[in-house]
Amino acid sequence: MSESTQRLGAGRYIDAAQAPDATVTSVHELATADGAKVSGVLRTVPGAHTVVALTHPRQDMTHHVLVPELLARGYAVWTQGTRSVNNDIALVHEQALLDVAAGQVFLRERGFDHVVTLGHSGGGTLFAFYHQQAGFPSGERLTHTPAGRPIDLAGTEMPRPNAAIFMAPHPGQGALLLRLIDPSVVDESDPLSTDSDLNPFDPANGFAEPPHSSSYSPEFITRYRQAQHDRIARLDTIARQRIDEASDARRRYTSTADPADRRAALAPRVLTVYRTDADLRFVDLSLNPNERPYGSLFGRRPDLTNYGLVGFGRFATPDAWLSTWSGLSSNADFLRCAPTVTAPTLFVELTGDQACFPDDAKTMCDALGSTDKTHVRVAGTHFGGPIRDGAPTGASLAAGDIGAWLAVRFP
Repeated sequence: MSESTQRLGAGRYIDAAQAPDATVTSVHELATADGAKVSGVLRTVPGAHTVVALTHPRQDMTHHVLVPELLARGYAVWTQGTRSVNNDIALVHEQALLDVAAGQVFLRERGFDHVVTLGHSGGGTLFAFYHQQAGFPSGERLTHTPAGRPIDLAGTEMPRPNAAIFMAPHPGQGALLLRLIDPSVVDESDPLSTDSDLNPFDPANGFAEPPHSSSYSPEFITRYRQAQHDRIARLDTIARQRIDEASDARRRYTSTADPADRRAALAPRVLTVYRTDADLRFVDLSLNPNERPYGSLFGRRPDLTNYGLVGFGRFATPDAWLSTWSGLSSNADFLRCAPTVTAPTLFVELTGDQACFPDDAKTMCDALGSTDKTHVRVAGTHFGGPIRDGAPTGASLAAGDIGAWLAVRFP
């Protein structure tokens, strides 16, 4: 992929600016506090004293469209992966905090005067979670994951960033899935099982054939959202049962040294979660309206992509499900973490976003604890594409606002 092109998922691309000729690029491998290895790319330009860090819990940020834009404005840029880049089956957000911490320590050791986090999409909640835990005294940090696994955040060096930028952040992967998951699934082992009374793609419930906007009644929406909550709760129960089974096998092996028990403790019980592309707002554009196009992040036909392989949270270990994808169990929730984000904060809302809707953006921005916070809206789609053919990209418009905001605070 060239430096001038940014892949957006679902086959979409937008053009990015060229990095300055004076850019110096270096690749670094870092050791985390628990002994894992993560890598990142540091790009610097002459005179850069402030570095902007981009990280996402499960995507590679190396060629993020904002990288050259920030470099051109005189800022160094650090793009880092977690231990779960491009494979989130075992993504545990508490471990991802250890990965982020390693990067923050590295940037301080490099001598930058200021470190600014920039969280785009799922990176927003990851960084909000990091700001929360880094801001706590070590004795108040989390000690266990939602699955009950020990996590040593207390013993981890977690430097506090000097500022935070959130671009099109969704409310957390679990909170997002709580609105995406199809509650009409009645059998978790059958991808086609359907409760017709909850089927979002049944005309009897208000669905209209695309590209026409659907129209769901308030009564159906209320039932649908409660059923989404109930399905997540059922999946949480399955995940905890599988964790308990593995724990029981480990205890038996400790007592008996039976190889069968050891194998039972190690055997992965990955959850397969069917139909996770069914937010009603994808097809009913009257719900929390903005300038978004019809469809989801994965395509213009959610009535079809909902049944396909691609989607959020489709495969996960029980630990990863509870930590990352459960809107009921995950600690990585933007609204929960936002009050502890007290550094100067910029919140960039995209007017055609299909993951961070207007009500979400207002609620999340209002929840931020900073007394120096700015909320801007720019025309664009979730990944930073143009709102319509021929229009400037959302990423280029966002870069202008981000650059102006940084220039005031970190000239």
